[in-house]
Amino acid sequence: MTTFTASAETSSEPAASAWIMLLLAFACGLIAANLYYAQPLAGPIGAALGLSPGATGLIVTLTQIGYGIGLLFIVPLGDLLETRRLVLILIGLAILSLLAVALSTHPLPFFAATLCIGLASVAVQVLVPYAAHLAPEAERGRAVGSVVSGLMLGIMLARPVSSFIAQFASWHAVFFISAAAMALLALMLRLALPRREPASTISYGKLLASMVHLMRNTPVLRRRAFYQACMFAAFSLFWTTTPLLLAGPEFQLSQGGIALFALAGVAGAIASPIAGRFADRGWTKAATAFAMLAVAGAFLITHIGAHGSPLALGLLVAAGILLDFGVTTNLVLGQRAIFVLGAEYRSRLNGLYMATFFAGGALGSALGGLAFAHGGWAMASWLGFALPVIALLYFCTEPR
Repeated sequence: MTTFTASAETSSEPAASAWIMLLLAFACGLIAANLYYAQPLAGPIGAALGLSPGATGLIVTLTQIGYGIGLLFIVPLGDLLETRRLVLILIGLAILSLLAVALSTHPLPFFAATLCIGLASVAVQVLVPYAAHLAPEAERGRAVGSVVSGLMLGIMLARPVSSFIAQFASWHAVFFISAAAMALLALMLRLALPRREPASTISYGKLLASMVHLMRNTPVLRRRAFYQACMFAAFSLFWTTTPLLLAGPEFQLSQGGIALFALAGVAGAIASPIAGRFADRGWTKAATAFAMLAVAGAFLITHIGAHGSPLALGLLVAAGILLDFGVTTNLVLGQRAIFVLGAEYRSRLNGLYMATFFAGGALGSALGGLAFAHGGWAMASWLGFALPVIALLYFCTEPR
C-alpha cells in the first residue's frame, strides 16, 4: 500500500483515483446515516423500552452528545494516528454499538450504545480531511465537495429509509442492517484505502491544547465556523419545525408523507461538488454570499400562498431544496478555506469547525421548537430567516 504524508501535498500528480473519492463519499454517507436512523423511530423505541416521554428525547440527544464529544476529542487524532487504522477502529466501535442497540431490552445499555454510535460516527470527519490530503491542490475543493455530497445524502436519506424499514419489519431491523453494512464497508476500506501517516509527533495532550491556540489565532477558522453555525442553525430549525407544520391541521400529512417531504432535501446534496469547483476557481466570496441569500430566501418563499394549499406545500418543498443547497454550499466552501491552512493540523481545524457549527445546529433546533410552540410557523420561519442574515452581515465585514 502507498503511504501519503504531509509532504506529498506539494505533488502535482493526483494522489487518489476517482474511485477512491467515490468510495470515501459512499463511506461518509453510510456512517453519517447512523446518527439519524433513530430520529423517526423514537416513539416505537421508547414504547419498547418502557421510556417516559421525557426520557424518549434522550434517544436522539445522547447520539448528538456523543458526536459532539468525538469532534473535539477523537477527530484531532487524525493529525496524530495513521488515518485508515483510526477509521477502521471507529467503524468497529460503530458495529458493536449498532448491534447493542438492536439487541437492547433495557434503557441503560441502549442509551450507552447510542452515545457510542455518536462517538463512532465522527469517522466521517476523519475521512473528509483525508480526502483533502489525497487530492492535489488544484482539485481539493472538488474532492471535498464530492465527499461531503455523500455525507449529506446519508443524512437526508437516513430518516425516510429507517421509517420505511421499520414499517415493513421493526426498528431492531434498522440497526441490524446498518451493522451489516458497516462490516462490509470496513472490509472495502481496509482493502482499498491507501495508508497515510501524519507528520506530527506531538503527544495527545499537546494536540488537544493546540486546538485552543488554533481557534484563537486563526481568523479564517473563526469566521467560517460562525457563518456555518448560523447556516446550520437555520437548517436544523427548518427540519425540526416543518414536520410539526406538515402534521398539523393545515396540511394533515401522514408520517409517510412527511418522510417523502424529507426526501426533497436530498436534491440539495448536488451543491457539494459545485461549491468545490467554485472554491477551486477562487469564487469563494461570491459563492458564500449566494449561499447565505439562498437560505434566507428559502424561508421567505414559505410565506407565499395560504397554509394547507398545494401552492404552499410545493413552496415548502422548494424551500427545503434551496435551503439544503445553500447550507451544503457554505459547508464545502468553509472546509476548503480551512484545509488550505496547513496539512499538519487539518483534522484539528476540521474538528473545531464542525464542533462550532454543530453547536449552532443544536441551538437552532431548540429555538425552532420553542418558536413554533409559541408562534407557529410564522415565528419559527422569521427566526430562521434572521440566522443567515446575521451571517451575511458579518460576512460583509470580511476584509477584502
